[in-house]
Amino acid sequence: MRDLTQGSIPRLLAGMAGFIGFGLVVQTMYLVVDLYFVAQLGGQAVAGVATGGSVLLFVMALSQAVSVGALSLISRAIGGKDAAEAQTVFEQAMSMALTAAVATLLIGYLAGGRFMAVLSADDATRMAAHAYLLASLPSLALMFPTAALGSVLRASGIVAAPMLLQSATVFLNIALAPVLIAGWGTNHPLGTAGAGLATSIATIIGTIILIVLFGRLEMTLRMKVAAPRFAAWWRIAAIGLPSSGEFLLMFVISGVIYWALRRFGPDAQAGFGIGSRIMQSIFLPAMAVAFAAAPIAGQNHGAGRADRVRATFHTAVLISSGIMLALTLLCQLNPELPVLVFTRKSAVVAVASEYLRIVSWNFVAMGLVYSCSAIFQGFGNTGPAFAASASRLATFVLPTLLFARWPQATLHDLWRLSNVSIIIQALISLLSLRRAFRPRGAPRIP
Repeated sequence: MRDLTQGSIPRLLAGMAGFIGFGLVVQTMYLVVDLYFVAQLGGQAVAGVATGGSVLLFVMALSQAVSVGALSLISRAIGGKDAAEAQTVFEQAMSMALTAAVATLLIGYLAGGRFMAVLSADDATRMAAHAYLLASLPSLALMFPTAALGSVLRASGIVAAPMLLQSATVFLNIALAPVLIAGWGTNHPLGTAGAGLATSIATIIGTIILIVLFGRLEMTLRMKVAAPRFAAWWRIAAIGLPSSGEFLLMFVISGVIYWALRRFGPDAQAGFGIGSRIMQSIFLPAMAVAFAAAPIAGQNHGAGRADRVRATFHTAVLISSGIMLALTLLCQLNPELPVLVFTRKSAVVAVASEYLRIVSWNFVAMGLVYSCSAIFQGFGNTGPAFAASASRLATFVLPTLLFARWPQATLHDLWRLSNVSIIIQALISLLSLRRAFRPRGAPRIP
């Protein structure tokens, strides 16, 4: 267990973010390799995996109810020197996670096909999406216990070993991708199902190793799954559910975009799928900074160090804004370059590159959103961050539903609308955080 209430904030933040960022970069390598081999199967396969992969956002959203709540409560308990509270939260978080994993498998196998039919532009895309979803369901289910274990370790300031383990499983995933997708060495290509199966195999192995190593990484908390205590579940969920809501909104927004793009055909859906994956990769540095800021803010909040919480926010904003400005410039200069790695089909390249060129103007705003959300997690008050995200229902989702029925609308209109909605979200987040600091006696954030 690492004490994050002492030492230089920039050094703590940069050190933790470096390890977290390395793990996220390796994860992105898998997405790139996976998408590369799927792209060789054609535009409908890419659209299918992108459509099936949208469920990932949904499951990730649900996992936040456990992981964010556990991180906030455990980090504050560590800062307040309350070992019994930290152990209780850990046990109940694992009970919640295992229950959610079983529910994910049941719902996914029973209802996944119907959902893919709603989102897909044609039958070929639907079949590719359904095959990918079925094969990847075990990895989606395991997202709950692995997220819970990862958040506990992050709350304790332990990030290096988990990220190295995650990186190893990702490299396994990368090695399996061409074998299962394209049939290298087996002459039995599984197509989009192979992409999902490679992810599931690597995730299962990684989860087993993480469970075995947990006791060596975190010696003050015991690995134990206790009988459910619903009062404790509610305490965890009360903090985590708003963060789940943020990710669910991302899932809704992604689903609405795919639905709105149906009239433009599978090439538009494939272009958005490639562009959005590249954009997610671009966001990784800012996400790493935010992931590191949350436990630092949590421990210092638990210790009553409001000055260090504010310093954590300022440092996170400075680092993430600088990174995002540089990445915006890259996307303005040559957005086609990363797209051409995945496809040479001109229609898909045109959609993906223009998507990146336009949405890159909101990169700095997204960095602000991530930083604000991290501090709210540290406070254990994630409602304001959810409220800011929910503003996109009014500023993006509803206009997009109208966009889909407007014959003169273009893809550029949709991407610009997304930019405006994210800038509004960032402004709401900043104003909410200013108010959140005042009751705790901290100076106003300039």
